[in-house]
Amino acid sequence: MSLQGKVAIVTGGAQGIGRAIAEALAEDGADIAVADLDPARSQDAVAAIQKLGRRALSVKVNVADWNDAKAMADQVMQEWGKIDILVNNAGITRDGLLLRMKEEDWNLVLQVNLNGTFHCTKAVLLPMTKQRYGRIVNIASIVGAMGNVGQANYAASKAAVIGFTKTVAREYASRAVTVNAVAPGFIDTAMTQGLSPEVKEALQKQIPLGRLGLPSDIAAAVRFLVSDAASYITGQVLHVNGGMLMV
Repeated sequence: MSLQGKVAIVTGGAQGIGRAIAEALAEDGADIAVADLDPARSQDAVAAIQKLGRRALSVKVNVADWNDAKAMADQVMQEWGKIDILVNNAGITRDGLLLRMKEEDWNLVLQVNLNGTFHCTKAVLLPMTKQRYGRIVNIASIVGAMGNVGQANYAASKAAVIGFTKTVAREYASRAVTVNAVAPGFIDTAMTQGLSPEVKEALQKQIPLGRLGLPSDIAAAVRFLVSDAASYITGQVLHVNGGMLMV
């Protein structure tokens, strides 16, 4: 699944799942733009990618802002002349039961998770359609398919990302741009490491494979979907959740 000569943008690529994806694509030969709100953290990811022998670029971006997303795409085009792959991974949570959820927490999660995916996708579509090649992978969530107590905003944003994925896939298939989603289950990242041992144990009991996922599990799915092996796959949601949800 060689990505030799390809240029990829990974949003939220400085840590966790995003960094695992960025490094996995670099291992397959892609040059990586690490797009993140925190340029200091991005530099660590850039250094790791460069050690793999690939070109890497740190791009500061607030995906919730259209102008930032457009500037990100313009910077990559200026540096490397093309964009082959976009992974929309940047996302946040602001959890709370609905009656207690502040409107600003609802809005912020939708702005980053949904509007951010819209902004970044729109920003790369013109170069992708002109070159008649593109791979877009949106990171959704198991929560977008099954819901979760205390996450109405996050679930709504990720369910919307799934609908967005299918629509953009239909719109741009004629230009050889594929658009798919990966829906992680509960993954062992900073977000879940704060859970108590009791909560983790209860979670694991709901997972047939008996463990939380690893960032590398999600990276492997993305790696496949952006490769030539997946050239006839578009508009799909690949659930990577250890069997917690079977659809």
